[in-house]
Amino acid sequence: MKYVFFDIECACVFKNVAKMCAFGYVVTDARFQVLEREDILMNPKGKFHLTDRKGREGIVLPYEYEDFKKYPPFPVAYKRIKALLEDGEAIVLGHATMNDVNYLNLETKRFKLPSFRFSFYDTQFFWMNVTGKYDRQVGLGAMAEELGVEFTPHRAVDDAYATMRVCEALCKREETDVGGLIERYGVRGGKVENYRIQPPASLGLKKYYADRAKDREDYHRAHEEFYRYVNKYMHRRKKGGALDGKVFCFAKDIEIDVPMSVKLVAAIFESGGKYTSHPAECNVYIARGEGGTRFENAMGGGAAFVPLTRILEELLEEA
Repeated sequence: MKYVFFDIECACVFKNVAKMCAFGYVVTDARFQVLEREDILMNPKGKFHLTDRKGREGIVLPYEYEDFKKYPPFPVAYKRIKALLEDGEAIVLGHATMNDVNYLNLETKRFKLPSFRFSFYDTQFFWMNVTGKYDRQVGLGAMAEELGVEFTPHRAVDDAYATMRVCEALCKREETDVGGLIERYGVRGGKVENYRIQPPASLGLKKYYADRAKDREDYHRAHEEFYRYVNKYMHRRKKGGALDGKVFCFAKDIEIDVPMSVKLVAAIFESGGKYTSHPAECNVYIARGEGGTRFENAMGGGAAFVPLTRILEELLEEA
């Protein structure tokens, strides 16, 4: 068994276009001993339009751009790349591999070449499973820093090599190998075939999605319960109380803590205050702390901020 780590750089990437200019790869044995490494450069047959992940200008590839014109285009490198990635004795890995597999897909379509057909794994996805953090995609640089791996970003072969070292370090930290990571976290590799890409999956990711769906359901249920109470009892509030003329709004995390939020808003109604779901329309905003869009909207509307601890002490003691 051997590992093939790869990374791709493109002259430009748009929704349905990815003009490749470099395919970097590192082949190792199962002990991460390097057997082969190379940057396969190619003429992208197009202008360079380099942006970062958010579409902003600024990425500088560590190559001389004019040199790319000296190399043949993607179709010439296609067979060699295909042989590397479809080697039945190799496990194929990358970092944020779905992006690179998509680039391959787009280039094969662009030049009317047969689809690639191979399975792949992703060090970024391994990291998500190891840390249990599925809501955040960690870049290769951040992972490399965390695991003590140095590299030069955006040279394809160096990124592939750094991906290999990151994978090696992660395996050492977990005291296993790639196969052990796959088995331990129930990881299913991604796959590309007939121009269709299937993303990697895992038992942990499945649980994360299930928990997130339940959290959303619980949130909506609590939100509806709180506002049912507000809509039912606000018109019954006492007139002329100490809070007459005050319009309150809570931070969302307070609203959905129904046992507390209902007691709090009941005390407000008992003293003649009102409640609004629109922070810009309140004159008293209650939250555990400052910050957030809801807080800024309330402050922009001229509301006074009152910490939750203070309002609980003042209102609930009076109620």
